[in-house]
Amino acid sequence: MYSMTGYAAATREFSFGVLNVEMRSVNHRYLDIQFRLPDELRSIEPRLRELLAARINRGKVECRVAFVATAGKDQLPELNQGLLQQLIALDTRVRINLPAAANLSVADILRWPGMLGAETLPLEEMKLACRELLENTLEEFTASRAREGEKLKTLLLERAAAMEQQVTVVAPRMPEVLAAFQERLTARLREAMVNGDDERIRQEVTLFANRIDVDEELSRLTTHIGELKRILEKGGAVGKRLDFLMQELNREANTLGSKSMDIAVTQAAMELKLLIEQMREQIQNIE
Repeated sequence: MYSMTGYAAATREFSFGVLNVEMRSVNHRYLDIQFRLPDELRSIEPRLRELLAARINRGKVECRVAFVATAGKDQLPELNQGLLQQLIALDTRVRINLPAAANLSVADILRWPGMLGAETLPLEEMKLACRELLENTLEEFTASRAREGEKLKTLLLERAAAMEQQVTVVAPRMPEVLAAFQERLTARLREAMVNGDDERIRQEVTLFANRIDVDEELSRLTTHIGELKRILEKGGAVGKRLDFLMQELNREANTLGSKSMDIAVTQAAMELKLLIEQMREQIQNIE
């Protein structure tokens, strides 16, 4: 089971520069992959996107690839003379039409893509290295999401155990609640009619018992909790299934609370709703 939150980064150094790959993700309803690549590596984005889509099912994933060229130890980086002349010509034409336009600064020119000898870079080697580096980063990224997913699994199992405990509180209370109602009803009827009608008492008790009967709700809660534990143990891309299961659990907890005629049952229903809401918040981060 994987969390949709993860982070990983890796760097590889070459004689001509440093390549860095960074991945981070947050929860999202679907799979949303965003790339930020240098212009020199833009052509391999589709292949990189396929690589990520094969390993990730859900989440908003941001992948940054950065390359910083380095000069040799005893030489300065060479300017791209052809590109420099083109920029000078364009700068002149722009200022003819817009006299107030500012001149290109040295910093602007040096930052221009391809100005520092990008045409001499071994692009094929860089593309291959970028793919390999992304694969390594993806391994660590997946491992980090798995570690976070294991923590979420443990937390959800703890909440499931707490829910089971609340269900065991409710079931024994029903006979006690029914017996207390029958005792109060008998006393009131006998006080009002002097001689209580046993048949009338039985009818009222039967109606009351039907009104507060929560056996079906308790059975469904137990079944849903069992399914929750089974899904967690199975793992995989289970976020959407767990979210649907939370809706079903919340519906049964609401019904249990609406039928309650006992403070202990009401408290149990409220505790169940609190546990369900806590689980729902965590499940939003599960792939």
